[in-house]
Order: sequence, then structure tokens, then C-alpha cells
Amino acid sequence: MNTLSSSTCDLCDTYKSDSSGSFRVLPPWFTDYGGVVRFEGEISTVRCLEDNSRVKEAVQSPGLGRVLVVDGGSSLRRSLIGGNLAADAAKNGWAGVVVIGAVRDKAELAQCAIGLRAMGLIPMPTDRQNQGQRDVPVQCGEVWIRPGEWLVADEDGIVVMPAR
Repeated sequence: MNTLSSSTCDLCDTYKSDSSGSFRVLPPWFTDYGGVVRFEGEISTVRCLEDNSRVKEAVQSPGLGRVLVVDGGSSLRRSLIGGNLAADAAKNGWAGVVVIGAVRDKAELAQCAIGLRAMGLIPMPTDRQNQGQRDVPVQCGEVWIRPGEWLVADEDGIVVMPAR
């Protein structure tokens, strides 16, 4: 999706006085690696550490316009998404993927019609051991992200809010 219903800056202007905690801004840790810069959708999550077994399951299932948030524990030792999984995500209708960790295959990622943000690049793949959890609350810094909430990402940042 290239057209957002609202930009992150406009959303921050609207919610700047909100003290409920329902509107959150993710830390500015992320770099854009995908072929789509602006994306939004309902959140689905994966929590895993250096094992992308659950990530592979998720992106190979119907995305239905959702955004997958992968909590990799901020590890930059192993890549949780590469060109093949990003292509699967795009093919299966995911709007985007946000990886709190590392990705690989930068040139391939840029060719995928999907939004993709991550903390960094590392060529080392994961060692799949069938570990991890799906659709559980995850954390990015001090920001909690829950399945079913809404994520908006654009050139200025990433925000999380209640479902639309």
C-alpha cells in the first residue's frame, strides 16, 4: 500500500496530547529496506531470537493486508528475513514487516513489493530450531505492540495505535 490514510506526522500532531498510552511512536532505530516506503495495517506478531521458524510460517500464510512485527530481541547476530521470505510476504498479501533485529539480501529486499523496516543488515542466516511464538505482545524498546493494533510507517517513522 503506497497511500496512507494519514501520515505519521499528521497522526503525531493529532495525538500529541494523548496521555492514555494508546498511541505510541516506535524508537527511530529502523532503516527502510523494502520496495514500499509507506505502509499500514493491522498488526500480527512473532517473538523469536535468532530462529525465524515462526517468521517463515507467518509470511507463508495469508497476510490479508496486515503488518508483521517481528521481535528478534534487537539481535543483530542473525538475519530474520531475507529475499525469499520477503518475496513470500509480498506474494501472500502482507502490507509490511517490521523487524526488531536484522535482515539480509538488501538488493533482493528492495525489489519486493512490500514495506520492510529493520534495525540493520547481517548476512548470517538463522539456525531454524522450530522456536518462537506468534501473535503475542512484543516490545520495541519501551513500547509494547499487541496483535490486532494498527501500525503506520512512512518516511518519518513508525506509529502504533488502536485498531481502525
